[in-house]
Amino acid sequence: MNIALPVKIAGVGRYLPERIVPSCEIDLRCGLPPGSIERHSGVRERRWADGETSTYMGAQAATEALANAGLKLSDIELIVNASGTPEQAIPDNAPLIQRHLGLGESGIPCLSIHATCLSFIAALDLSASLLAAGRYQRILIVSSDIGSVGINFAEPESAALIGDAAAAVVVVNTPTGEASRIQAIHLETYGEGAYLTTINGGGSRRSPNDPATRPEDNLFHMEGPQLLRLGRRRLGPFLERLRPGLSGSLGGIQWVIPHQPSHLGLRTLRHFGWPEARVIRTLDWLGNCIAASIPVTLYEAICQGCMQRGDEVLLLGTGAGFSMGGVILIY
Repeated sequence: MNIALPVKIAGVGRYLPERIVPSCEIDLRCGLPPGSIERHSGVRERRWADGETSTYMGAQAATEALANAGLKLSDIELIVNASGTPEQAIPDNAPLIQRHLGLGESGIPCLSIHATCLSFIAALDLSASLLAAGRYQRILIVSSDIGSVGINFAEPESAALIGDAAAAVVVVNTPTGEASRIQAIHLETYGEGAYLTTINGGGSRRSPNDPATRPEDNLFHMEGPQLLRLGRRRLGPFLERLRPGLSGSLGGIQWVIPHQPSHLGLRTLRHFGWPEARVIRTLDWLGNCIAASIPVTLYEAICQGCMQRGDEVLLLGTGAGFSMGGVILIY
């Protein structure tokens, strides 16, 4: 959907757990020959939390994002948690992040958006609309995920992928005379794929207190081949609705910041004729960081000097549901 919202990503931040888990460790946990995980998944290593909580990680990323934007904690008017893995059932992560930031008595409103791996794009969509409507001037978006606690080592395909990370951005109204803006946002959901990526436990259907709930109900499950087929079938038409011609060429887009679902998922982007040099990857050393995956990769592109102010950028991802989301913006 083409729009013209004068919204700027003013600051970015990231937190990575110190513990580095090489793929040879996953080979052992899954009972596979050495080298199997890296060869099949494309993931060399990933980070796993080791004592950190997801809201602590999110607050650390937020602190860096605020400093990067040249803002103080008190400048923030809304905190949006955009994470795929809640720290606990109640309250949601947002007020816990607020408290970690030392803002527990501030009254700054907090809310959470949960769209699994697409949570960041959904939060950016909402935040841009709120900024454009004049409701707020400065919004903090935080994505922080610890997916390692839900890995099912009986399913090596998904066990190979999951990493932990946090990232945050500050979004503001674009100052007069600057080019930053959001040019297009589009999201679609196809419930036909709702049971291809699941954690069945933890809710009212398979409550933790229900004796019929099994331990494996609380672990991540993914039907990889079916999910890949669905994505390949739906993604091309989705891209055309985001911007006509995008499924055949990037046009003026300089950088693609994709969710990092898997090696095969990223390879699907080749079918659209996009130059690989324009697609930013973090999968090989961070794995799939769920909702944090897109903003963590965005941080990498900015801080490594790839992205420059004025560049046209595509944020693109898929999520459980089955959902797809994309944002085209001028950074």
